[in-house]
Amino acid sequence: STFLKDVFSESKAPPAIEFAKGTTTLGFVFKHGIVIAVDSRASMGQYISSSSVKKVIEINPYLLGTMAGGAADCQFWERSLGMQCRLHELRNKERISVAAASKLLANIVYGYKGMGLSMGTMIAGWDKKGPGLYYVDSDGTRIKGDVFSVGSGSTYAYGVLDSGYKYDLEVDEALELGRRSIWHATHRDAYSGGTINVYHVKVDGWV
Repeated sequence: STFLKDVFSESKAPPAIEFAKGTTTLGFVFKHGIVIAVDSRASMGQYISSSSVKKVIEINPYLLGTMAGGAADCQFWERSLGMQCRLHELRNKERISVAAASKLLANIVYGYKGMGLSMGTMIAGWDKKGPGLYYVDSDGTRIKGDVFSVGSGSTYAYGVLDSGYKYDLEVDEALELGRRSIWHATHRDAYSGGTINVYHVKVDGWV
């Protein structure tokens, strides 16, 4: 990014940190809600720093956020989003919509564009309009969709997802598809691994 290049081009500047990131996260909408599945490996370049990272951030009982990219960036800004969503609830006496929550996050990170944030997140939840799934990244990009996979192992996960996804899946089939997609990605992508965490977002919240 321009900001970092300017800072680290100074003669007295310390050497720039090269971010080497790796993860696999996915989400898809089906007739019984939304499935979110993630791995749990955190890597620092070639080094596996943790195998038990919680990559799903529980924003409120009806909203989830996923982490890909810089763990600190994702955790900080999604927790900050949780605070903003609660304030919205108190001011307006109703829960924030998935669209509004994702737009809030996109607007926040857009204000830091070019400053070195590294985020590729999904915001998933249930509101008055039903299930909603959005992709938001650190450039301020925000896309509504039915199927997303984010991270270094996402291409492998898409391969399994595309072959097995259909809207009218049953709950057990959808959960198994999410698990299987992450499992295959962890075998092909060295930067993904650990355990698989799966969430199901329903009309009465996530489980």
